[in-house]
Formats: sequence, C-alpha cells, structure tokens
Amino acid sequence: MNAPNPATPNPATAHTTAEHHRCTAHLNFADRSDFERVTQGRLAALDPPIINGASGRPVWDLDPFQFLADDCPPTVNPSLWRQAQLNANHGLFEVTPGIYQVRGYDISNITFVRSDTGWIVIDPLTVAETAAAARQLVDSHFGERPIVAVIYTHSHLDHFGGVRGIVSEADVADGKVQIIAPHGFLEAAVSENVIAGPAMRRRATYMYGLLLPNAPDAHIDCGLGKRMPFGTSGLIAPTVDIVETGQKLVIDGIEIEFQMTPGTEAPAEMNFYFPQFRALCMAENCNATMHNVYTPRGAEIRDALDWSRYINQALELFLNRSDVAFASHHWPRWGAADIARWLGGQRDLYRYLHDETMRLANHGLTASEIAEEIEVPPALGSEWFNRGYYGTVNHNVKAIYQKYLGWFDGNPANLHPHPPVGTSERMVRYMGGAGAVLAKARVDYEVGDYRWVAQVCNHLVFADPANTAARALQADALEQLAYQAESSVWRDFYMMGAQELRNGTPALKGVRPTATADTMRAMTPQMVLDLCAVKLNGPRAINETMQLDFRFDNGWSTRLVLANGVVHYDGQSIQDSAPPDATITTSAFALASLANELTTLADELTAGSTTVAGDATKFERFLGLLDQFELFFAIIEP
Repeated sequence: MNAPNPATPNPATAHTTAEHHRCTAHLNFADRSDFERVTQGRLAALDPPIINGASGRPVWDLDPFQFLADDCPPTVNPSLWRQAQLNANHGLFEVTPGIYQVRGYDISNITFVRSDTGWIVIDPLTVAETAAAARQLVDSHFGERPIVAVIYTHSHLDHFGGVRGIVSEADVADGKVQIIAPHGFLEAAVSENVIAGPAMRRRATYMYGLLLPNAPDAHIDCGLGKRMPFGTSGLIAPTVDIVETGQKLVIDGIEIEFQMTPGTEAPAEMNFYFPQFRALCMAENCNATMHNVYTPRGAEIRDALDWSRYINQALELFLNRSDVAFASHHWPRWGAADIARWLGGQRDLYRYLHDETMRLANHGLTASEIAEEIEVPPALGSEWFNRGYYGTVNHNVKAIYQKYLGWFDGNPANLHPHPPVGTSERMVRYMGGAGAVLAKARVDYEVGDYRWVAQVCNHLVFADPANTAARALQADALEQLAYQAESSVWRDFYMMGAQELRNGTPALKGVRPTATADTMRAMTPQMVLDLCAVKLNGPRAINETMQLDFRFDNGWSTRLVLANGVVHYDGQSIQDSAPPDATITTSAFALASLANELTTLADELTAGSTTVAGDATKFERFLGLLDQFELFFAIIEP
C-alpha cells in the first residue's frame, strides 16, 4: 500500500461503504418531517451567510458548506450527512408569534422573546460577533427594540459567551438589563475552565475538528450545529438567581415559570415555560440528537438517571399547557403529540442506557463489554432525534459505568498496567517487532478491520514515533473510521488524529489555553488559589517553605502555606502568631493574571492593583514555581 499524500485524503473503501449500509439500513430516509420543521417560520437570513470580526476576517462562514446540497458521498455516513444538511439551515425563524430564533450562525441558537417594551434574549451564543449579527438581523426585520433581560439556560460557553455582543455591562449595572441564570451558574461556568481547562481546550480541538477544513472528506458538522465560531467570548455575571422549580418571574410583562435541572446536560441548568405563549424552553436537555453523558473533550460525568427524570418532570409540568417546545440547539416541535414524542423519546433513551448499563454491570460485565453489548431498541433508536450525532451509545454507556464503578473493571491485571509507551514497547516486542506487526496490520486493513489496525498501529507509533509507515497506516485506518462514523464527535476525533499522524502535532509554542479576561474576573479568590495549587510544580517545590498572607479586594483574607510540595489555605490561619514571609494585597483577577504569566509582578505593582509588604522575593519565587501549560500537547503520539 502506498503511503498517503497528506494533501489528498484517501477515498472510502468498499468496507466503509458496506458499513454505511449496515448502519443506516433500518432508518427511514423518506421521513422529511425534520426538513419541514427546520424551515418552518423562516422570516429572514444573512446573505451571504458570513459574519466578519473586527479585523475583517470571518468568524463565521457557511459558504464552505455548500457541498451539503449534493448527494451524500461515500466519505460520510448518510445519517450524519442528513444531520449536517439540517444544521446548514440558517436565518431568523418564528417559533410562535412573539418568540423568534436565530439559528445557523453559531453552534447554538439565540432566542428573542417579545416583551412589552423590548426583548428577552435566551442564550446569547458563543462569541460577541455572532450574537451582534443575530441582533442586527432581528432589528432589521422588526425594528430596533431594547433588550430588557438575558437568560442563560446553563453554564456552557456557547450559551453565554456572546453576551457582550448584545448588551453592555454598564446597562446591566444600571438595572436596564437583567441577567437571569440558574443557581450555581457562575461557579459552574468558571470552574469548568479552571482546574482542567488547559486539557479540555486541547481535547476540544479534536472534538470539534477546529483545525480541519470544511469538506466532504474532512469536517462537515458538530452534531449540535455546523462548527464552533472564531471570535471573542465574554461573561457578564447574573443579577437574578433562579433557585427552585416553580419559581416565577414577570419580566417586562412576560411571565416565566422555571424548572431546575442541575447535573443533567450541565451542572447548572434550567428549563422554563412562557404561559402567555404556551411555549416551553428545554434548554439543552432535549436536542435533535443523543447528547453526551460524558463529553470526550473532558468534563464531569453527567447523571443519565436524573436527566431522564427531569425530562419526565417537564412533561408532567408543562405538556398539557404547551403548543410549542424549543431548545438551545436545533429546531422546535409544534403540537402536544410531537412534543410528547420528542421529550418522551429522549427521556426513555437516557433511562434505557442507564438501566441497561447497570443491569449488565451487576451481571459482571465491564464497561467496554457493556458498550459492545447494548443496542437501543428500534422504537427509540430509529427516532432521528435519538441518533448518535453528538453522544454515542458506546461512550455514554462507559460514562454511566464510570459514574458508579470508576475506571477500574475489577480485573487485577488492569489494576496497575504499564503506561502507554511502556505497554507499546513491550507489545511490539512480543508481537515479533515492528516489521511483523506492520505486515499483519496491512492485511487487516485490507479486510476492513480498521478498529484493530488503529489500535495496533498506535502501539507501533508509541513505541517509535518516527515509524512513518506505522503512522501512515494508522492515519489511513482512522480516516476510514471517520468516514463510517455517525457521530460528528467521533468523526472529528478520527480526522484530527489522522491529520496529526501525517503532519505532526502542531508546533505552536507559546499558544496557551488561558481563560478569557471575563472568566478570570469572575473567578473567586479561592478559585485562583486552587488554580495556583494545580499549577504548582510539586517536585520543584518539595524543599520550599513559605507563608504568604493574601488580602483580596473583596474583603476576604487567607494565609497560604507552601510545604511538602503542596499549598494549603483557609480563612483562619491568617490569625496565626507567626508573621508571614510577605503580605500581598491584590484582586483575584490580578493574581490570575500573574499565575498565567499574562502580567508580571512589576506590571501589577506599577498599575497599583497589587502591593507586597515583607519579602517580595518569596512571592516572586512562588510565582516562579507555577507551571505554564501549552495548548498543543501530543495526543495521537507520545
């Protein structure tokens, strides 16, 4: 087999075409009801569908997706192609008179609810540029009206990051705009990007195919929408907390009734109902795809059981009062029967995955065995909204197992295995050397066993990253797996892996996955100190001892103690009789900037945001012990 040309992806093989037929044979492609739903109520659209940033470069561009107007090519799973076509619809749509959505200009939807004097906005997208363009589209159609409130349905970036594109912090501070969010929103929105943020951002480049071109043999969709936009994300803190189910607000003449759903699709999330419009917002708890119980970019496992229960509660609370249901992604459902089918189907999907996983776990099957065993019943699995365009049965089942039983499958052989490089070196040696392994892998490639080829060639690459033949063969196998995948997430993971095997891990030193300025401003002092603790290089700090008193501008003070390669702090130790090495008066934002090397201590001292009394060299030494994380660490190679 010839080595692949990185600029020319391989065609789909006959085995991939056969897998497409196997995957989609039972699906009803003649059902065009979603194509009717996705276009219903269209009022206007951007022409061309391009949104430029301040530099004049596009932050959003749908033109490269024009290939989706063609028939499905062999390089894409036909079911995923259908979803990608649906997600390519864009514009301003009427959900019901008085409620309007702008869809297709970000990975998520932004919703405008007409109030007595202005608009209530639900989920202002990912970046300011797309949110501003959406508002301009609404204004051009309806005339300018003020925004009186913004509702964040939950704590993920694509549902609040664009807020500064539609309202100003000054208007929020003056009380002209309310920001409404579920209890725990701010902590959840910020904390997810702190402790594991750098790793999540790197993995997100794989999950969303951020470095892939848009093409039939590359990125075609994200399952929830076309792709992540490139632009400026921000955060304005909520002014109104929703704390319990049944809580009601009246905003500029519009009554809203809330349902709390924590721990479902996000740690802080809520559904809500508009009695005047007989309309139900399901946030991101229901979608036109199976969602992630575990998101492969990395996050805490979600509770499939509670997820199912909250959808059931929404049916009980709102179904008999609703004429339409809409969500933060995809298109609405109209009429009680269609709403009940959608919500009931998603409810039963998550409950089935949960209960079957734990039934089989209690029979002694491991996570990987259960993932191969479970098939969603046809009554559920044939529903287009339950297909695995984003989540999959395979990785969701493993997540449910992990939530209850953890990573260990109980087999002592798996209790303390060698790490990847050590395992791979031994595996290749036991298999007779790289040449013998590669020869057998080529045979398995020809018979279409791409999963095994990717797995075994991974051992070759980890044993010897310079083995170009192994890298090429693994890339070929991953590419065919990508073509076969119904999940956009799996497709992009496979595609990104193939790209980096052929071209190498991006060598962009100094590109750091730091939080945005708004996120850092929203961090509490405790969050920043916990970030410092994670960044502390324990081996380098093992012989260091110091005591630093921190006095923050919000009035909170603490003593940080460094010893034994770890830091501790609390609100009482500052009362200790022993004087500190230094006392630092600062803000959480300034300390976060220092910890991330965005500013220097000299910068902060000059700006007056920080003062140091005592031995300033101790504080400088502490900052010098903090690691800085590069975005592009290796994933597909050691």
